[in-house]
Amino acid sequence: MTDSNGNNHRPPFGAVLCDVDNVIRSFDSSRLEALERAAGIAEGTTKKVAFAPETDQPLLLGEITSQEWAERIADGLAGLVPEPQTAYGLALALLESPFHADDEVVGLLRRARIRVPLVLVSNASLDLESDLDTLGLTDLADHVVNSARVGLAKPDPRIYRHAAELAGVSLDRCLFVDDSEENVEAAAALGMRTVHFREAADLGRALEPLFT
Repeated sequence: MTDSNGNNHRPPFGAVLCDVDNVIRSFDSSRLEALERAAGIAEGTTKKVAFAPETDQPLLLGEITSQEWAERIADGLAGLVPEPQTAYGLALALLESPFHADDEVVGLLRRARIRVPLVLVSNASLDLESDLDTLGLTDLADHVVNSARVGLAKPDPRIYRHAAELAGVSLDRCLFVDDSEENVEAAAALGMRTVHFREAADLGRALEPLFT
């Protein structure tokens, strides 16, 4: 990269590794929360059951399908709601929560990919690739590292190394973006530059060296 005076400036990173959920896409939980209120349980109870490690880890490692995950969530809710069908309805409401992409984040990542490789690194189900297609984002990144496909989930260091290898750069030349502090800390321990994502402005600031 050369500035107006003809000087070469090497960006501090040579690839971007970016999380998907709660960074690129967000979920609308309003229907689920309404059903929880109607069932007489606290909002967030279904997610607490669903995202407990013993429930969601098999999903993230590709060992079970999303439908099987919903059944496990319903089993976990069985003692909290009066009817089995209510528990299953809550599980399905979570599974079928509508989602949308953050256009600002997508725009920043598309600009970044012009300069450096972009790899999506997501703890996700086997549905991730079809979800990206639904969002019109199949062409967003050079590679998609889906935990359910590779059998590794963040913060396992092996999934970070795999993503860096796909990007073709060393770990210390990667910028890692994630909304999970645990995942960010694991990336930093490997020598990566990191962004603990809370809003699009966090990403914009981190990518600024690529755009100047």
